[in-house]
Amino acid sequence: MQARSRLREEVRTLAPGYFAFVMAGGIVSIGLHLRGFHVASAALLIVSAIGYATLAVLSVWRFLAFRDEVRADLADSGRAFGFFTFVAGSNVLGVRLMMDGWHSTAAVLLAGAAATWLVLGYVVPWTAVLGTAERPVLAKANGTWFVWVVASESVAIAAATLQPVYRELDRLLAAVAVFTWGVGLFLYAAAGIFVAARMLQYPLRPTDLTAPYWVSMGACSITVVAGSRIVEMDDAPMVDATRGLIAGLAVVIWAFATWLIPPLVAAGWWRHRVHRVPLDYDSSLWSIVFPLGMYAVAGMYLGRADDLPLVGAIGAAELWVAVAAWVVVFAAMLHRMWVRLTRPVDERDRR
Repeated sequence: MQARSRLREEVRTLAPGYFAFVMAGGIVSIGLHLRGFHVASAALLIVSAIGYATLAVLSVWRFLAFRDEVRADLADSGRAFGFFTFVAGSNVLGVRLMMDGWHSTAAVLLAGAAATWLVLGYVVPWTAVLGTAERPVLAKANGTWFVWVVASESVAIAAATLQPVYRELDRLLAAVAVFTWGVGLFLYAAAGIFVAARMLQYPLRPTDLTAPYWVSMGACSITVVAGSRIVEMDDAPMVDATRGLIAGLAVVIWAFATWLIPPLVAAGWWRHRVHRVPLDYDSSLWSIVFPLGMYAVAGMYLGRADDLPLVGAIGAAELWVAVAAWVVVFAAMLHRMWVRLTRPVDERDRR
């Protein structure tokens, strides 16, 4: 009975952005597969798939049993954009499944993710930004706002990856890929402006520089991957009209993603080393692992698509940083789960 009440509390306080766990495992699995480490890749795929199924069940349970908490999250501009991790997690998992021939499963995941992306793309900005009575909204802008960009680009990647399989839908998939890639590009500009304005107008405390700020780099990296996949797509009107533009922009965006890494590392040092903010596990740490993995995959895909061997080599080397980060955070997550399920839960403890 006590264990059941603890589980209910875990579901009640489940973070909207917990699907970042699937995003992180899925992208590192893709990177390992690209490098030929198939056993390790398959292991991470299994863990990610189990995590996806578990989180899907828990999310449905939370939606049905704790609707007040869900509504509160949707109205909170600091947490609402985390719901887009479901979209990105679905597509990253689907792309990895495609590598093993699970085409139909990937297509179903893409369809569900694309529909969710379309709905959340209008619901979340309204409930969390435009329609909320809380002002100023800008004060709560943070790195999670870039997850909207990641979700958009993940739809583009999944559509581009499925195009060779569903030849009868090649033009539709090409249109979806280019459309969502372009939308994601403009969303990045918007999120960047809002987050930068928040940092300039309001005091920036060490506790404010949380892990999701790494998504600013991850959003650039997934935009590079989506662009590289579009460049490699078969001929279609939308692709033919934008191929050269996207190929060039992908290189520029990769350069910016690379430039972002040192300040993000410095911010972490300033937060945890200089100001001694404890580095404890919470679900937002997966927002560091995913960008690291996506940066590696971006380098490998861009190096292949644009014939840039140096970029590909950088991505291949950085993959091991992402692997190490995944192992450390996964171990911390298991330890945290064990501790939380074997002691009374603090009602105020929100992940």
